[in-house]
This record gives sequence, structure tokens and C-alpha cells, in this order.
Amino acid sequence: MHNPLEQIDTKEVELPDTTYVRDIETKVFQSIVVQCLLRIEGIALVEGNLIDNLFGREPAERITGIFVEQDPKTHSISVKLEVNVAYGICIPEKADEIQMKVTKELSLLTGLHVSLVHVIFKNLITKTELAQAVSNETKEYSEEF
Repeated sequence: MHNPLEQIDTKEVELPDTTYVRDIETKVFQSIVVQCLLRIEGIALVEGNLIDNLFGREPAERITGIFVEQDPKTHSISVKLEVNVAYGICIPEKADEIQMKVTKELSLLTGLHVSLVHVIFKNLITKTELAQAVSNETKEYSEEF
């Protein structure tokens, strides 16, 4: 009797190499950046808007001022941050500090190359406003983790 399977090359039946895929959602990057920014003195996150508060969105769902773009071809990300800065803080030095810490944290935790960290200082706030904002942020974002 003729067996049709005898003519099949065994290489066609072998399993192909495994491909590993890893996707990271934007919320993950935003949360990493938030935790990093909370440890930097002299800055505060940009507040959520009225609509977020009206709908009662959770802090992680209403992170504003942190925009992340991924490039899957180069395995890199670019980040744009909007923060408020306290009066009396040297802005160029603070920008350098933010950029270095965010780059290090994102690279370490995601394994991706950080190609850009663009810091935009949106507002100048007083030390009192900063203390109040940091207190609110710490309470809001530390409850999640």
C-alpha cells in the first residue's frame, strides 16, 4: 500500500521558531513617569480637567500632561511631559534632572530605548501651591501602588 506521508519532507512538519512579542500600553508608561516625577522636588503634575473630575475617573485613567509614542520598529519610545514648576527653581537644571531620571526609569523598567524626553513647563506656581499639589498627588497616586 502506498503511504502519502512518506513523500513529505520532515522539515515541513517541524515547528517554526518561536516569536516573542511584548506590548506595553501607554498607561503603563504614564504610571512609571508619574511615580518618577513624584520623587522630584520643585515640580508638580498638571492637574486633570473638569470633565475627569465630573466623571469621577480614577487617577490612572486621568493622567494628563504625559504623552508617549512607541516606535515598534526601533523598540524605542518618546515622551512629552507637561509639569508645573515652583518659583525660584532653575528651569534648565530641573529639565535636565527630569529628563535623566525619566529616561533611566523607563529604560530600566521596560527594556526600551528612550529616544526623546521633551519637558514643557506649563505654569509657575508658588511654594505653597507646590506643597498642596504634591500632597494631593502623593495621596492620589500612591493609593494605586
